[in-house]
Amino acid sequence: MLPTDLLDRARAGECTNEDAIMLANAPLPELFRLADELRAEAVGDTVTYILNRNINFTSRCIGTCRFCAFRDPNGYRMEISEILLKVQEAVKIGATEICIQGGILPDMRLDSYCEILESIKSEFPDIHLHSCSPMEVYHAARGGVGVKGALVALKGAGLDTMPGTAAEILVDRVRERICPDKLNTEEWAGVIRNAHNLGIRTTATIMYGHIETMQDRIEHLFLIRDIQKETHGFTEFVPLPFMPHNNELGSEMLASGNYGITGIDDLRMHALARIVLHTHIKNIQASWVKLGTKLAQYALHCGANDLGGTLMEEKISKSAGATSGEYMSPAEFDWIIRKAGRVPAVRDTIYSHQQQPGGAATR
Repeated sequence: MLPTDLLDRARAGECTNEDAIMLANAPLPELFRLADELRAEAVGDTVTYILNRNINFTSRCIGTCRFCAFRDPNGYRMEISEILLKVQEAVKIGATEICIQGGILPDMRLDSYCEILESIKSEFPDIHLHSCSPMEVYHAARGGVGVKGALVALKGAGLDTMPGTAAEILVDRVRERICPDKLNTEEWAGVIRNAHNLGIRTTATIMYGHIETMQDRIEHLFLIRDIQKETHGFTEFVPLPFMPHNNELGSEMLASGNYGITGIDDLRMHALARIVLHTHIKNIQASWVKLGTKLAQYALHCGANDLGGTLMEEKISKSAGATSGEYMSPAEFDWIIRKAGRVPAVRDTIYSHQQQPGGAATR
């Protein structure tokens, strides 16, 4: 049985590092039961998803991330007209959010990112633009404008919220081995803090299941919690299992007999995130693209309360071996959620508005 004092701290949102280590090694039924209890306390039985479209505008990238299967030096780069056509298709079927991310291009300047955002907002002023990862912001900030200046410009161009990707594992010892040329932990946190202070809310992510240790994952969670206590700018936390196919890091793992993350590890990660972040971040997302729909559904009983978005297309996970598809219809979301014994609701990007299928809106 988990100690009473640990349970008391978990319910109060005051887990310690030592508590997290104990939880990571706890019997799974006890861990999942506590995570599910805290989920119910935080958000009730509602499980949300969003009608959105994902647009990866280029597969070209100067990055050297060893876990990436998407980067292609000879790959595609969309024209703004192509991006606008995809947005139009999404709007026609009711999408409220467009998520735009791409590789890091050497000739991509701040004005290039702003041009994409302004072009979309000029034609579709009501669409929510969820775009520009911390790495893209950091790249756009070069040339003297600085991170804060870049964020001000991007917000002025139409940026509404940011994906908290490029986080991977927020431990520099790990980052030096898996993404040595990417922004470091302090730089990632600096972009996020600046965004939050400017009123640009973000998600938070972790990419786990490669060379990191459980202590690294825990350190990552506590950094996210510390930032949230300071800024209150994170809308959700999204655990993302590493996909080991078609990339350098995964090839090394597979050759050594390490076949990547297991379903049990996935569920443990979601439960641990719920418990450590309780009272700080209300929403824990289970990515159906990464986990598959069946495991994502089970994660709803291990602390998760959101299933992500309809997406319409998805290239990054697919290139690394994800097989769950690129689109899931609202009807299937509703079916999966109801079969899990929960109540489905369509949300907006920042979870400020929810609409139950055929029912009333809630705030």
